[in-house]
Amino acid sequence: MSATQIHGQHETALPPLRKGAYSKRLTTVTMVATLGGLLFGYDTGVINGALLPMTAELGLTAFTEGVVTSSLIFAAAVGAILGGRISDAWGRRKTIIMLAVLFFIGALVCVFAPGFGAMVLGRILLGFGVGGASTVVPVFLAELAPFEIRGSLSGRNEVMIAVGILAAFVVNVIIANVFGHLDGVWRIMLAVCAVPAAGLFFGMLRMPESPRWLIAKGRYDDALAVLKTIRPEERAVAELADIRATAEAEQRKEKLDWKALFRNKWVLRIVLVGIGLGVFQQFTGINSIMYYGQVVLIESGFEESAALIANIVPGIIGVVGGFIALWMMEKINRRTTLLIGYSLTTACHFLIGIASNVFPVGDPARPFVILILVVAFVGSMQTFLNVATWVLLSEIFPMRIRAFGMGAAVFMLWLANAFLSLYFPTLVAAIGISGTFFGFAAVGVLAVVFVYFAVPESRGRSLEEVEEGVTTGAIYVTRGKRK
Repeated sequence: MSATQIHGQHETALPPLRKGAYSKRLTTVTMVATLGGLLFGYDTGVINGALLPMTAELGLTAFTEGVVTSSLIFAAAVGAILGGRISDAWGRRKTIIMLAVLFFIGALVCVFAPGFGAMVLGRILLGFGVGGASTVVPVFLAELAPFEIRGSLSGRNEVMIAVGILAAFVVNVIIANVFGHLDGVWRIMLAVCAVPAAGLFFGMLRMPESPRWLIAKGRYDDALAVLKTIRPEERAVAELADIRATAEAEQRKEKLDWKALFRNKWVLRIVLVGIGLGVFQQFTGINSIMYYGQVVLIESGFEESAALIANIVPGIIGVVGGFIALWMMEKINRRTTLLIGYSLTTACHFLIGIASNVFPVGDPARPFVILILVVAFVGSMQTFLNVATWVLLSEIFPMRIRAFGMGAAVFMLWLANAFLSLYFPTLVAAIGISGTFFGFAAVGVLAVVFVYFAVPESRGRSLEEVEEGVTTGAIYVTRGKRK
């Protein structure tokens, strides 16, 4: 079937996609680029099992444990902003190559860190890489993908993040059991991520640049050459004309600095919507489970070694949920997916809080009931929220502010993540598992309201059509109806 897009007063029909060699090339590009997501997941998840032996060897206190964990996340917030700006100037491909170098150097600094200061430095370098990857890779994939499969293609990055987290959990268990008798076992855990970092670096050397970035820079012949490798030729020519028309129209518009941003109410609104999507996703507490899952399970009643193993179960469910989410991306509207997701995660939060009260400490059923509910929470999160959130963020911003808008949203996402990660152990110590998860549930109710009234729908539209709707206000949804 063909797709019809409306731009101003004219209409352009894109030729349909057909089977061909371009599909294999697009798959290869996606697999290489999403190694950035794998690194994102591994570097954020590995601390879950490495923290306790690291604490013992480096003599960390409760506060410095929090600093080591959260330093990566605060740096990721900065990396998200810088990554977007750098990718606008250098291109998506070169920026991802630079991020691969940061991942590799950061891993080495952590592995050979003699003490707390060097460890924090290494975690900061990794954070710059993680934050940059979280901004640039989804945009790169969205700008390469045909709109018919954009959700499932760009959503693969989130699945790879889940795979990276699961890999970190599994590697932690294997290394702890095989090399647990050695000093510095946590250094081996941290060293593993150097391998995919090298793969990302060498793989991206052979990958193409984003055709939309090339068009924005006036490099039309280069953009067409790229499009012909990832589209049928007729479709490539038609898309070039369509994207070029949008880019040239954008160049005639007012340049968006901060003052101009606040003068354009529709563009300002979509930036605020993006920030809201990022912050609410983090305030589900998902990354607190990913970073401190072992701590939560020990608090629930598991022994330390059993908690490390049990921690793998949410990781497995996260990956399974991610694949289900990819299947749903082209079948269910983004807004519907988010509303289901926040409803389910909020219900899980309430149930975890209730179970923590109903099953007191010492009850043999307590750890298993809480584990089951945590698994249900992670499954709901990964199936309905994580993939949909990142796909929406990669789709909703106009071309001229795509990297800026994505950077701003992901900066706030990481900032929320960082503060929550820094204070999560203190929160659990002060008000317990029950109070903590009741708090998450209250935020979840607000998230449902936010999605219902503020978030636009982008499924089934090209990026150029989404841009037209966003900049005119036509795409926004009020009480479930399009204006």
